[in-house]
Amino acid sequence: MTNVSRSGLCFGLAIAAALTLLSAPAGAEERVVNFYNWSNYMAPGVLEDFTKETGIKVVYDTFDANETLETRLMAGKSGYDVVVPTAYFLQRQIKASIFQKLDKSKLPNLANAWPFVTQHLATYDPGNEFAANYMWGTTGIGYNVAKLKAILGPDAKIDSWDIVFKPENLAKFKDCGVHMLDSADDIFPAALNYLGIDPNSTKPTDLEKAADVVAKVRPSVRKFHSSEYLSALATGEICFVVGWSGDIMQARARAAEAKNGIEIGYAIPKEGAQMFFDNLAIPADAKNVKEAYELINYLYRPDVAAKNSDFLSYASGNLASQKLVDPKILNDRNIYPDEATLSKLFVITAREPATQRIINRLWTKVKTGR
Repeated sequence: MTNVSRSGLCFGLAIAAALTLLSAPAGAEERVVNFYNWSNYMAPGVLEDFTKETGIKVVYDTFDANETLETRLMAGKSGYDVVVPTAYFLQRQIKASIFQKLDKSKLPNLANAWPFVTQHLATYDPGNEFAANYMWGTTGIGYNVAKLKAILGPDAKIDSWDIVFKPENLAKFKDCGVHMLDSADDIFPAALNYLGIDPNSTKPTDLEKAADVVAKVRPSVRKFHSSEYLSALATGEICFVVGWSGDIMQARARAAEAKNGIEIGYAIPKEGAQMFFDNLAIPADAKNVKEAYELINYLYRPDVAAKNSDFLSYASGNLASQKLVDPKILNDRNIYPDEATLSKLFVITAREPATQRIINRLWTKVKTGR
């Protein structure tokens, strides 16, 4: 082959390669969705399966306090495409124009939504325009069954907030370890409800009464934290917690898997407890909106929602998924409460900034003891 023909061939190959690149589909570049979710809040394999099915890479970060999420969102340019705010934070974030309205034509799986949940969620998001429920649960009491019986007797059971808010009662669990959520929006409403006061009260005098109740039991609390208690309860490091239902159920499952002999119980007190909703929403400045819709729609597939509910031990906002949920989860009245229990549950709504500042100040005072 001559130099001329060799040069011609190389030129031809170069042209062909260039044309191939130019004709490559625009979608060939990597598709990404940036997802910011609560810690311990996704079943293993779900996001990996989503990527396999769609080709969309999930960049997954976690938080363990609504305040952390809100700070990122309020500052703007969070970099996230899907986030999971709790409903009472969602309510004021909607007012601050943080989220974009959902185009439900891009979310056909929302047809699987549970009307009971969407009706409650509409308290915070009228018309359900900005968010779709991911999971919901209650704030109650988790405990080590053996420790409970050793401390209070073989027939003892927990059915009242008395065990938490009477200092002499909680003190009995001090030595084996007590945790509380680091969340004024969970603990203060529980205290208000226990006192017979509207858990949504914004009166400074009422909030001070709630703070006083919690301050009196503060000496028995080893730690205020919103995620560490899950592992600590499962391993026997602590014996008592005021926490979220699903986390406590996960602790129970982990202890069973470890075969460590630790049995975990959960109680929704007879005086009532807070019902909370964690929801999927798209920030107004999200960059990968198409991918965000695909992720939310995937999470609302009944089989996917059931897989998450089974692993997380939280009730899903997806009604169709209940046909696929493990009967042990579906029939557990601490996860999917019966009508009598549901009638005792309450929800809290967003507070005005001035009230929230009072709550934050009182909460800091309670935690520090000063």
